[in-house]
Amino acid sequence: MAAISMTWSLPTLKHPRVNRYRGGGMAFATANKETTTTTLGVKVTQGLGDLPKVVLTSSHGSEAELYLYGGCVTSWKVGSKDLLFVRPDAVFNGQKPISGGIPHCFPQFGPGLMQQHGFARNSNWSIVDSENVDGSPVITLQLKESPYTRAMWDYSFQALYKITLDNKTLSTELKITNTDNKPLSFTTALHTYFSASVSGASVKGLKGCKTLNKDPDPKNPIEGKEERDVVTYPGFVDCVYLGTPNKLHLDNGLGDVISIKNTNWPDAVLWNPHLTMEACYKDFVCVENAQIGSVDLEPEKSWVATQLLSVG
Repeated sequence: MAAISMTWSLPTLKHPRVNRYRGGGMAFATANKETTTTTLGVKVTQGLGDLPKVVLTSSHGSEAELYLYGGCVTSWKVGSKDLLFVRPDAVFNGQKPISGGIPHCFPQFGPGLMQQHGFARNSNWSIVDSENVDGSPVITLQLKESPYTRAMWDYSFQALYKITLDNKTLSTELKITNTDNKPLSFTTALHTYFSASVSGASVKGLKGCKTLNKDPDPKNPIEGKEERDVVTYPGFVDCVYLGTPNKLHLDNGLGDVISIKNTNWPDAVLWNPHLTMEACYKDFVCVENAQIGSVDLEPEKSWVATQLLSVG
């Protein structure tokens, strides 16, 4: 069957510098069809495995890509350099989480009562809002409960994920709202993979933080305190940092220093699998903003956290 392309004209608001589109959860792609929406630096099309993909392009020339499956940002390019990393073993079949970029861990970080890292990273998100502010494209995704999520976590909820691309920054805002009539609890993280030379990569800003080191036994983390000014990745690294500052700096060993600034992400995780992923471990490091302790939300209450990545 030949590919079918459709384009929607999007409304312009009165404000001369702000244009907005509200998608209302519209399905942008169906089997055997290619559906492309192009407006204001936001393009929705088919990506790998025919999964719906959003391409954001700022007026400054930076670009980001994200998949509705998993609500996963898979690329952030400033100039010609992609600062994020997708593993070569990543699959784009809508059956397994996308391994790389910025996957979600929600409503559970790590192992627990449900599947590893919860269900948000292998659920289909929808587009509910799109706008452009002074040349910076903004898109908001939504995830709500379904029979699939209720089988693991029997709550009504709304997750809104707002992504903004600017000249040398990529910012995200995650808002979780309890839409149920009973309290709920969750943990969460953004499992960010950065392109890096692992032998030269380092992180500053963690000195003095309490640590839960999962090496050598992930089931029995060793408690400690970070004494180093500069934390490196000398081998297998899987360490939780509690009570982290709201700004860290990653030197990716490739000539870039990336500022990782946050609000309301109280913890962080550094991870590199070393020889357990021999094919690619040298090419990335993970620096993850996280909420390790449980967030307890009463009905109609919300929790919001932001992350701002910048390079310069």
